[in-house]
Amino acid sequence: MTPHLVSPNTVLANALLRAEDVLTPRILATPPERIVLVVGTQINGAPHIGTSLVQSLAFAMAARLRDRFGIPTEVLFSALDNAPYELVTDPASGHRYQRAYAQALGNQALTDLVAALYQPLFRALSRRLVIPHRVETYTQQQAGEHFRRTWLRLLPRLDSARWWLAPSTGTPHLRIPCPHPGCGWAEKHAERTRVHLADREAATVGAVCLHHGPYRTTITPTSSAYLDLATLYRNLVKELALTSTRAGGTLHVMVKGGDWVFGSLLVDEALQAVGLTRAQLPARLFCPQVVTDTGAKLSKSLIREGHAPLPEGAADWMLDTRQWPGTITEYADQLLTTAETLLSDPRHFFRSYSAAEIGRLITASAPRSIPAP
Repeated sequence: MTPHLVSPNTVLANALLRAEDVLTPRILATPPERIVLVVGTQINGAPHIGTSLVQSLAFAMAARLRDRFGIPTEVLFSALDNAPYELVTDPASGHRYQRAYAQALGNQALTDLVAALYQPLFRALSRRLVIPHRVETYTQQQAGEHFRRTWLRLLPRLDSARWWLAPSTGTPHLRIPCPHPGCGWAEKHAERTRVHLADREAATVGAVCLHHGPYRTTITPTSSAYLDLATLYRNLVKELALTSTRAGGTLHVMVKGGDWVFGSLLVDEALQAVGLTRAQLPARLFCPQVVTDTGAKLSKSLIREGHAPLPEGAADWMLDTRQWPGTITEYADQLLTTAETLLSDPRHFFRSYSAAEIGRLITASAPRSIPAP
């Protein structure tokens, strides 16, 4: 018999009747015509359980918001193909260089990778809940005119936000991969990258390649140069771009794992530093985090590199969901059953779970939930 799920009370959970109520103030303040839940994932190999859990919760929350408020909802999956594929150290300068998935694999290989690793689950979740979804790679996002114009408009004000985006150095990392055919290397920490705003429609970037030495690139709204921004910097530009479309009647909700709580504090401060008010900040939904026995986030890279063991009670499929012992439809069904349990009480949603406990909930045929005493 499946043990009941019992969760402790928290300040946030105590203030809510339903988990989705955390978004109610934003929805009622300016009722949107539609809601888009934006969930992003680094494309750096097969997804693990934490990734699948957040994605399934995004679909489940979209269905609850649609049914509760009568507003059309959609899930937008942001495939972050600017994740490092290769990392090397330049023996001459000592600087670290990276080549991202986008540059190492190319567009077609990336499209095939996303289609193989993520689309089957998305289609299953979408069919089950009748929630439409879209997939957009970071390569497509950064190439869009609206994203680039947002970045260009941000540059004159970046000085006011730079310490929020990079509190240790004050230098937000901007990487423009070397444009030489077949190259694509860029300084990971952008030590020798310099940006000059030529006019409202163009910025010149100078950098140093691992193999080809100094190079210069011009970024315009329609240029083909690749604009690779470090994590917090990228989120600032993306959320500024999405905020500016709010007048069109769309509310974007940023759906993230619980490990993003602390990082989002810096992004929100940066957004306010460049002129947004609190009411203009994007809506956020932080999903339960999957952790190890020590309380650290479950990390497939640390486990595979031998820096951490597979947590007791966790299965191999939790690090590589392709090893799930069943069909993708069955996997989607079990994820949504678990999502229903987590969303049944705010106490169950706004907390973390050990890998073993999440594995138990997902593999159980009918997990049940009772309120905490």
